This record gives sequence, C-alpha cells and structure tokens, in this order.
Amino acid sequence: MVVDDWWRSAAIYQVYVRSFADGDGDGTGDLAGVRSRLPYLAGLGVDAIWFTPWYRSPLADGGYDVADYRAIDPAFGTLAEAEKLIAEARDLGIRVIVDIVPNHVSDQHPWFQAALAAGPGSPERELFHFRPGRGAHGELPPNNWPSQFSGATWTRVPDGEWYLHLFTPEQPDLNWAHPAVRQEHEDVLRFWFERGAAGVRVDSAALLAKDPALADASGDDTSGYVDRDELHAVYRSWRAVADSYDGVLIGELWVPDPERFARYLRPDELHTAFNFDFLARPWDAAELRASIDATLAFHAPVGAPATWVLCNHDVTRTVTRYGRADTRFDFATKRFGTPADLGLGLRRARAAALLSLALPGSVYLYQGEELGLPEVEVDRAHIQDPMHARSGGVDPGRDGCRVPLPWTEHGATYGFGDPDSREAWLPQPPDWGTYAAESQEDDPRSMLSLYRSALRLRACQPGFRGDELTWLGAPEGVLAFARGHGLVCVVNLGTEPARLPAHQEVLLTSDALDGDGRLPGDTAAWLRT
Repeated sequence: MVVDDWWRSAAIYQVYVRSFADGDGDGTGDLAGVRSRLPYLAGLGVDAIWFTPWYRSPLADGGYDVADYRAIDPAFGTLAEAEKLIAEARDLGIRVIVDIVPNHVSDQHPWFQAALAAGPGSPERELFHFRPGRGAHGELPPNNWPSQFSGATWTRVPDGEWYLHLFTPEQPDLNWAHPAVRQEHEDVLRFWFERGAAGVRVDSAALLAKDPALADASGDDTSGYVDRDELHAVYRSWRAVADSYDGVLIGELWVPDPERFARYLRPDELHTAFNFDFLARPWDAAELRASIDATLAFHAPVGAPATWVLCNHDVTRTVTRYGRADTRFDFATKRFGTPADLGLGLRRARAAALLSLALPGSVYLYQGEELGLPEVEVDRAHIQDPMHARSGGVDPGRDGCRVPLPWTEHGATYGFGDPDSREAWLPQPPDWGTYAAESQEDDPRSMLSLYRSALRLRACQPGFRGDELTWLGAPEGVLAFARGHGLVCVVNLGTEPARLPAHQEVLLTSDALDGDGRLPGDTAAWLRT
C-alpha cells in the first residue's frame, strides 16, 4: 500500500469559522459562508483547511468550551452541512482537519452537569478533578496551580467541593486517568474520521495528564500538569486509531525542551506539532536562523517534518508584530496602545511569508494573513475574549486577530455577510475595505497575489520537496539557504541592500529589487541557480 504523506509538506489554512464568512446574514461566520468561499481557497493554493472548533458550545472561550463533539453549533450550521463541506472541499483537492479539545469540556457538557447533580464521591465526579478544599472549613482551593488565563484554577460548587480548570471556570478539566475519558475521545476521533476528516489538531496537547496527588507547584515548576510521561500512552492509542483511517494527528504543544517536544513526534505518536519557537522569535537573522536550526535538528531523529507558523487565532497578527519596536511574541507582554509601523510590518510580513514557505516541512497560514491584515485594537466595550476579563483588563485578549474578514471594499460588513447583514459579531474598523480580497484580486503587488504566486511555485517546483536545507554564505543580517534542484531563498533582514548569489532566474521577490539588482532590506527572494 502506498502511503500518502501529504501532511509532510502541506500548506494548511486555518479557518476561525466565526470570523471567516457569514452565509445567513446574522453577523456570525458559519459553514455556509465557508462553503461559498471554497473556490477562493482553492485558488489560493492551499492543501488543507484546519477548522477551529465548530461544535456545540456556549462560546465562553471562542468554541474551545465544547458541549457536544458530535454536533455542530447551531450558529454555524448542522452536522449534515459539515459533512457536505468536507466532501466539497475534497472535490477541490482540499483536505479538512478538525480541532479536538481533550483537556477540558464546557461546564454545559452532559458529563459535567451530571457530576454537579451527583455530588461528592460519585462515579460522575471521577471523570473530572473534584476535591475538598483546604483550610479549616474547606474554604481554600486544593492546590496552588496557576491558570493559563490568569486568575484562579479552582472553583467551589455549592456542596463545598472544588473542581479544577486550567483555563476558565466554564472549562472543567477532564480526568485522563479515567478509562471512560480515553474511550470517549477515541470514539470522537473515529466519528470525524468516518465523516471524511483527514486529520485532527489536538488543542493544549501537553496538558491532559495531571499529577494524581495534585501537589502544589513550587516556583515555576509545571510538572504537575504539563508534559507528563503518562501522555505518551494516550497518543500512542490515538495514533492507532488515526492510522486505521490514514488520518493525521497535529499537536498544539507548548513544550520548551526540544528533546521532550520531539518525544511526542515518535513514529507511533503524533505526526506533527506546531513550532511556536519560530512564531515567537523577533525579526532578526541570527534569532530566526537559530530557531530554524534547532527545529530541524530536533525533528530529524524522529523523522517528523517541521512546521512553520507566523500567527494564528491566539497571537498578534504578523503585520502588526513586525511593525513594533519589539518584534517578538509573548502572551505576557500584550498591552493596549502598543504602537506599530504597519508599512514596515507589511514589508517584513511579505518577506517572512517567502521565508516560511521556503523551509522544509509544512506551513500554516491563518485566515487574513494572505490579505496582510493588521491586528485590530478592539474597543474594551466589545471585547469578548476571557483572557481580557481574567487579567483585570490589562491584557487586550485575542479578539484583535479574530475580527471578521473583509471580502469587498464596501458594504455594511465589507462582504463578510450580504449587503443586508447584521453588524459583524466583532466591530470591523473603518479602513477594513482597503484590505479586502476584492481590492487585492487584480493587483500584482498585493499581499494576496504574493501568496498565490508563492503557493503555486511551492507546489510545482521540485526544490521545495524533501528535507534538504543547506546554509549559504551571506552578509550579516541576511539569511540564504539552498533547497534541492538549484532552489535558493535569500532574506535580507538588515537595512542595507545585499547582493544576490549567482543565479539563472529570479522566481519571486517579496518586493522589487534595487535598480542594480540588489535585495533591499526587509525583502526576500526565491532564485533558481
């Protein structure tokens, strides 16, 4: 049997359904909207779509609080429509990846509602982490673990017990030591693979297993709930399920130790995992080269492909980040009013697109990245992300990268919905139409045209295949590397123009070369030598 390893070099487009396209005019993106834009995605040249959670949910955390994994949220459509979307995408040569959130469920999930009703000591509560409190009257939480979203990680229920939630109180953590939890998630995997999903993205993949004693953390120690050894048995069982359907498992793994990260990518565990180190690095040649080298080095022993990500639904958009004085990404440093030079950021984002697309492995593109969308500073009155509220209003949250997309230059929602649609669920800024797909469609200098050209070349040039990468000599501030078949990528992250290596043809540049053929600062080029 021939194995199709499409995922090893795929270009995967992330769709945040709520903000992609509104098919019924209610102000919220939906599956009908996505289906109407499938030809656009086919024309862009992506290999797969990764959908953030589209399941039934109270939306306490943007859909990552799942109440039913086997039902589409009514705001987005129906299960039958999801099945139709998967089939229609497949007919266009696009695979679909669904999102699974195994660490927790919604507090409206039937399991949790049953646990609340059943009371202390019940089998229903064993599916979660219920504990008596500390203190003379149980008034203190069971341990001191910090939240992923700031604030408390334990909530007390009326009968006096507390339950664990590493995120919001509306997202109770599951007990992965319980066999019913493991069985349910394997059944959910089968459910979606049988409906045509080609892969599964695993949210917060390093957080599932917990120290059975729920002992206090000391200092920065997270070993009680991050990257525990018990997790590998879980993913080996998931891999067996996925392999039976030729499905792919993709982990969201915030694990800083490269050796421990690579353990999740052994041949019988996850296929790939997101490379957050590359995403977080500043726009600096030495920093990015160090990240590329480290990424390739720790993937090689386990035979897994690297992944390259510039932004997603959780982080500051690339154009804005690269236009700031500090071009790194760190959740802890997000603040209101941080200035950005969007012209500079756009130039760097264009160059970064060619850099990431030229590297060996798979690449993820977040919706709107191909339009050069900047981060929007959403008015406090409209922010819905719980990260903002739980930080006491200090963190602006993640809504700024989730503002609904502009498809047309004009109209009430810039083509996100039809002309008579309600206002979008997050406000779009007045200049949003200037970024619209419609306004970039026929402009050869637009960000959309750059991505289309790059993805087309990436798909047809044999040099982009395989794992080969050889660094070439280059001036300080310049990255230059060769792939196969004479393909070379050069990125000038400095301020002075740089001479290009000897070449036969310039395949693509992120911006125009100088008059004498040199590569300007913050510009990238693909060459054939």
